[in-house]
Amino acid sequence: MDLKNISLEECLKLLKKKKISSKELTAFYLKEAEANKDLNAYISLNSDNAIKSAEESDKRISTNTSRPLEGIPIAIKDLFCTKDISTTAASKMLNDFKPTYESTVTQNLWDAGAILLGKTNLDEFAMGSSNETSFFGASINPWSKDNKKYVPGGSSGGSAAAVSGNIAIAATGTDTGGSIRQPASYCGIVGLKPTYGRCSRWGIVSFASSLDQAGPMTKTVNDAALMLDVMAGYDKKDSTSANLEKTNFYKNLKNNKKLRIGIPKQYKNDQLNDEIIKLWDLGIEYFKKNNCEIVEIDLPHTEYALATYYIISSAEASSNLARYDGIRYGLRNNSENINDLYEQTRSDGFGEEVKRRIMIGTYVLSAGYYDAYYLKAQKVRSKIINDFKKAFEKVDIIFTPTAPSDAFEEGSKIDDPIQMYLNDVFTVPVSLAGLPAISIPMGLSSNDLPLGFQIIGKSFDEDSVLSAAKIIEENANFKKEVG
Repeated sequence: MDLKNISLEECLKLLKKKKISSKELTAFYLKEAEANKDLNAYISLNSDNAIKSAEESDKRISTNTSRPLEGIPIAIKDLFCTKDISTTAASKMLNDFKPTYESTVTQNLWDAGAILLGKTNLDEFAMGSSNETSFFGASINPWSKDNKKYVPGGSSGGSAAAVSGNIAIAATGTDTGGSIRQPASYCGIVGLKPTYGRCSRWGIVSFASSLDQAGPMTKTVNDAALMLDVMAGYDKKDSTSANLEKTNFYKNLKNNKKLRIGIPKQYKNDQLNDEIIKLWDLGIEYFKKNNCEIVEIDLPHTEYALATYYIISSAEASSNLARYDGIRYGLRNNSENINDLYEQTRSDGFGEEVKRRIMIGTYVLSAGYYDAYYLKAQKVRSKIINDFKKAFEKVDIIFTPTAPSDAFEEGSKIDDPIQMYLNDVFTVPVSLAGLPAISIPMGLSSNDLPLGFQIIGKSFDEDSVLSAAKIIEENANFKKEVG
């Protein structure tokens, strides 16, 4: 039995039929994680507790009292607070932090029978597009070869590398401007960003509160639906949580919906290379073959999205990260006076990219610049939201590339923030609008690296997003094995 390339859906069937035990499955993935430490996908493993939890799951399975994800070992991005287990946000600032509480999303997963394998690597405080800003060093894309190390994308690069490298069956990620979708594209897996408010943000270390959203990273569309069914739900502890009737994304998943597919003319620009355009056209043909209608749409404010995103997200980051002052929790550099304590703790605790965004955010929120930058960015955000609303009067979903290129080599862009930020050009408009979107692998580049494509839906219409993703998945038949 090939446990390496097994999907979550297949695992559930095998466990139910008692063809494998949860303890065997969990031990296998812990062993694989240890054997593939060079990927640096995990910051920490939960070995002893995971085996104990697996034994408890096996007892439940034997007595036919299984829960939806009973016995499935998964990886958790180290931005989700896990009770009594180290939660670092990949920062020196939180290197010794062990929460006394559990995030709502992870609690939902444990209540459904899932098992914590370990906490995955990320860009520090989720700020980055390559996973290179982590205090614990960069994760490596499992598709790396020929002595070249490629980035797995960011910020959820550790989760993407773990799933792609077959050292986790599935994982959680968070998406602020593309941090689930872009690494999913680079690593050849499925990454779903739900509608803002679909999954609770409570217990997730904050980056930008009006943008952050949890989501699943998996091997298949079906697996993403299974994960989302458990992760999603109303949470009274989160003021931005949507109080909606519970749905069943896996049960509703169909690939025979006749959808109207929007193709934004602004996205087909000179920056895209021929191989991405060729795959894009191929995807359009897949939709046509499934009786879908193709409609060209207009998203006129797309060109302003990147600048808008970095102003708003940096402003919110500046506010959120003000709490790390050396007083209440996290790193403390003892000093003779309070001002030195603040300064030295924050200077030592934060990495360069986090400091850069705090400084940008503080600047745009400062007196004299608030109206010129932050207020104007919020007005442009409203126009971007309206662009999508008008487009969705004509179409059901929108189909675009996830990123403007395949994965790049480690170190090639880390010293050029502008080039790094441009990797998010296709993902940030969706985040600003709070819409659901999924990245699906479609093929390989000339470098034999994965290329993913993005499907965007209306607010809280993950069903259509998943149905469209299923069409691409079944037609593209992407080769999932790395290398």
